[in-house]
Amino acid sequence: MAAGITSFGAYIPMYRMNLETLNQVWGGWPMPGEKAVANCDEDSLTMAVEASIDCLNGIDRKSVDSLYFASVTPVYREKQTASIIAKVTNMRRDVATIDIANSLRGATLAMRAAVDAISAGSAKRALVAAADCRIPPPDSEFERLFGDGAAALLFGDSDIAVEIEGSYSVSSEFIDIWRREEDDAVQTWEDRFVITQGYFEHLQEVVLGLFKKYNLTPKDFDKVVLYAWNARRHRELAGRLGFDFEAQVQDPLLIAIGHTGTASALMMLVAALEKAKPGDRILFANYGDGADAYILRVTDGIEKLRDRRGIKKHLDSKAMILNYGKYLHFRNMMQWAVQREPPQYAALTMSWRDRDWVLSCTGYKCRRCGTIQFPKQRVCTWCQAKDEFDDVVLADKRGTVFTYSLDYLTTVTPDPPNIIAVVDLDGGGRIYTTMTDRDPEKLTPNMQVELTFRRLHDSQGVHNYFWRCRPIRV
Repeated sequence: MAAGITSFGAYIPMYRMNLETLNQVWGGWPMPGEKAVANCDEDSLTMAVEASIDCLNGIDRKSVDSLYFASVTPVYREKQTASIIAKVTNMRRDVATIDIANSLRGATLAMRAAVDAISAGSAKRALVAAADCRIPPPDSEFERLFGDGAAALLFGDSDIAVEIEGSYSVSSEFIDIWRREEDDAVQTWEDRFVITQGYFEHLQEVVLGLFKKYNLTPKDFDKVVLYAWNARRHRELAGRLGFDFEAQVQDPLLIAIGHTGTASALMMLVAALEKAKPGDRILFANYGDGADAYILRVTDGIEKLRDRRGIKKHLDSKAMILNYGKYLHFRNMMQWAVQREPPQYAALTMSWRDRDWVLSCTGYKCRRCGTIQFPKQRVCTWCQAKDEFDDVVLADKRGTVFTYSLDYLTTVTPDPPNIIAVVDLDGGGRIYTTMTDRDPEKLTPNMQVELTFRRLHDSQGVHNYFWRCRPIRV
């Protein structure tokens, strides 16, 4: 039973920071480009949700049998993230959820597990989502390099858009970049040793091994997606392997969004698939604790996936962070003044009871009059029918701002002001929530918005999430 890629999706945060902003603070040589910066209410979980929703556009989420989440920055060190993603995206209760952590190669390790599960018959559809939001040390090479983002691939045995013709993998105990339990930021060794003995050595071994196993040469590929350590080394690696950099090699997106950790290679692949034509053969190679290489063949099914937001549409939708102070606030990288505001509370008992409408954004439709309510109530506000409701998922609906308020005083936020909005959803239902990814100067009544899953606050050691609205990203 052959397995292949049946859909893809990606997510890039709205905010970007020009690297010249870092140069103005720390000095040094000017560097071109910008990095994607997750909003203060985003993390690896929320970005993985966004990429998964993009990937599953037009696909019944109840049909997904397995969900693999790959990240080196999961939101909990001891608590599965994949299970939360499954609930937020409204998958089946019996979906298999697996977290793959501790390696930047996690996405392709998850990809291998998904393909094996489908080939073995234990799953018909498997979703692989990868996301990272790494906090680099200030005034470091990593601060200029790291960006935030996510990607997702759906695997199945029918309606295949990208066939998997072959693969080759190597495992290695080599240490190049690491973070211990007590470390907030990553560490690395001397650059020449890491590049020559790690990055070059392992990717050359896996790609040349793939060539030998399947009797192929560099000229047999239309597009090459190679994991990128940085722009200079990426180009050098392509030359060592005999590829025409300008004609064959996929842009690593380092100048546009930065290195997105576990999601990096997957996001490059999504960018390549957005432009791929039926019949194209793609080499896909990832690195970290060894390396993986895949031979991919694009089919006619790729034409059905042109409506994804993917990489290109997210790249075209952005807002700039104009100063380093706002970036520090977003990352909570300093000790701030004590805020005189009521403390935030969390109650796991309440969160469990309300999980359907809090996480899955499930509303309730009255069986008598058809009125949609959110959140759950026992009595219909229109016809007063009691306990006569059917569930309706509202997360995918767009809406219109009915009214809003700007709060500069009572609620402290790294991205002031706090904007409260009342939104009338398309098809019925009204939600009272906060607005994110917005320009306060451009808000208007009747603005079209969409819902997005975000992190509200932390309290008593628990991350609290809910659905916010944002202006529709084009």
